Amino acid sequence: MTASNPTPDAGPAAGAPTSSTSPTSSTAPPLSEQIVLVTGGARGLGAAITRAFLAQGARVVINYRSSAEAAQALAAEHPDRTLALQADVRDRSAVESLVSTAAKHFGAPITTVVNNALVDFVFNGDARSHAEDITYDELSGQFEGSVKGALNIIQAARQGMAEAGVGRVISIGTNLFQHPVVPYHDYTAAKAALLSLTRTFADDLGPSGITVNMVSGGLLQTTDASAATPEAVFEGIAAGTPLRTVTTPEQLADAVLFFASPWARGVTGQNLIVDGGLVKG
Repeated sequence: MTASNPTPDAGPAAGAPTSSTSPTSSTAPPLSEQIVLVTGGARGLGAAITRAFLAQGARVVINYRSSAEAAQALAAEHPDRTLALQADVRDRSAVESLVSTAAKHFGAPITTVVNNALVDFVFNGDARSHAEDITYDELSGQFEGSVKGALNIIQAARQGMAEAGVGRVISIGTNLFQHPVVPYHDYTAAKAALLSLTRTFADDLGPSGITVNMVSGGLLQTTDASAATPEAVFEGIAAGTPLRTVTTPEQLADAVLFFASPWARGVTGQNLIVDGGLVKG
């Protein structure tokens, strides 16, 4: 199952155990039967994740804040299985309206959410604030997007997941937790808080059949956010990985599909690093 070479998603193989043994081990339906929300799903990594789910036959809600043209163009590729909806993930009422509108449109609730939205951030290391001059406003700005945004999405979608008896929450993290080589202090602090939320929510939501996991990439080649990165930086990262390459958005999207799939039914509270082996998790 890959984003670049999609194969029919038939769920667990013949003879594989089913989820009937316990109400808290609910197996997600095949990807082709899922309704998925991807926040920031119109551009960059978000668009790669959206396309990966669409390649597997899923119905996808493409959330965007200001990228209306990109969202509509992406939705037009699969008009029968997509819905592009504007909402700032930091706005709880807008998020609740998005979730309600999607459920009415598709006739069923969202049961898989991908917290991908990245609010007002560019990976331009040389221009980032260093320890001596970064302000708390910069930190809180990223907390609003990464933590408050994910909290709003999870809480708005939780009821539909609980009623369905199954839910999948996948958040996008970073390998800078373990390898803080660039002074992205605000971004990394916010993503670290999101990782903690991932682990505690996994315990809290597990009895409802909802799994909560994180996929952490390194610098991706290339997204809108990483376009400002010098080529020499990409070359240096590639040289330091066992695979001698820089991870692509499509490769990271593959890992997101795994956590959403029936194959991840026994996995929750985990952080999977997808960076070509640069960081050993």
